[in-house]
Amino acid sequence: MLNHPTLEKLKALKLAGMALGFEEQLASSQYQALSFEERLGLLVDLEANARDNKRLKTRLAQARLRQKASVEDLDLSTTRGLDRSMVLSLADGQWIKEGLNLIVTGATGVGKSYLACAMGHKACLAGFTVRYWRVPRLFNELKLAQGDGSYPKALNRLAKIDLLILDDWGLKPLGEQERNDLMEIMEDRHGLRSTLIAGQLPVENWYEVIGNPTLADAILDRIVHNAHRINLKGESMRKKKG
Repeated sequence: MLNHPTLEKLKALKLAGMALGFEEQLASSQYQALSFEERLGLLVDLEANARDNKRLKTRLAQARLRQKASVEDLDLSTTRGLDRSMVLSLADGQWIKEGLNLIVTGATGVGKSYLACAMGHKACLAGFTVRYWRVPRLFNELKLAQGDGSYPKALNRLAKIDLLILDDWGLKPLGEQERNDLMEIMEDRHGLRSTLIAGQLPVENWYEVIGNPTLADAILDRIVHNAHRINLKGESMRKKKG
């Protein structure tokens, strides 16, 4: 029987989906009524699905989303400041294809991080690369990168991400190096890649956080003017769950 060598060759070629499907076809008589073309088509579909699932698993792992969240589980009640049609429109990912940004603001606990992670999860499903960062930790990582000489590579990696999520924005005023870091990040991404920024501060207070008026103008020009905005309202979701 040639079945065993064929199965081993499929595995050696890393065609795990086809190998699994081939084993199933050998074990079940229901496939005998199908033509060669139909059975081959089923094997190819299994391999394609297996590879898609593997790539999705990799994208989700690389995204490092803070929460397990999905757009389908969002509370889209109007009292939260969420427009259903806008959220569903954003969920289709066209804004990411166009290199636009998304700003999510609101008081503590209203679900900014959950919404950001839900958009990140949806983007991963659509085939985009995603990376979630808390802003304080990102700046700390970039500071370490400057110390060990890997700063250019770190910026290059950030520039290539389809959707960069910056959470907990505006917790404290930026220092000089942090302003410069943010300027470099947004300059590399402007018009090419999308950035989602989530934080408590209204946009009109961002100048104070950035500090330097010249850099603030340049940074905000690259973030705000091509950004969708969502201002979440309502009671703290943490209190409700508590």
